[in-house]
Amino acid sequence: MIALVLFCAALLAASALHKALARTRLAEATARLASVGAVPAQLLLILAGTLELVAAACLLAPPLRFVGGGIAALVWGSYAIALARRRGETLDCGCDLAVRSKPITTALVLRAATLAALAVLVALLPDTPFTLDAPFAAAGMLALYLGASELLAIPAAYWKAA
Repeated sequence: MIALVLFCAALLAASALHKALARTRLAEATARLASVGAVPAQLLLILAGTLELVAAACLLAPPLRFVGGGIAALVWGSYAIALARRRGETLDCGCDLAVRSKPITTALVLRAATLAALAVLVALLPDTPFTLDAPFAAAGMLALYLGASELLAIPAAYWKAA
């Protein structure tokens, strides 16, 4: 199960890096999602990125894994709540790497909620030894996650409920 831990840590670290590199775009998305002004949105963005980095680091340290999972669940759960409040609206939520406005669907809300649940699971998993295949499995999960994100961005896909 160490692959799940590595997947969560990689996703959190990548999200924090994304916030640092695309801070202008993501500050605007944060302002819309949180219904706040520009300055509070920048502070929320910094807070979220910092929490993501701290959670990623804690997940990689077995004695702190419970703390890291809790922080990750808090962050991803907050994203789920913010997205649920905007469900049905069309906007660039900052949920993926590409700049694109898309409808906030139930699937996007469930994606964030599922990540929060996964973080809780990772926090509660017993320590398992590191194996050489774990980073490859985590990379595969990350690739599947990013692929699923692209599928969720398809406008008006016939298989996707609004």
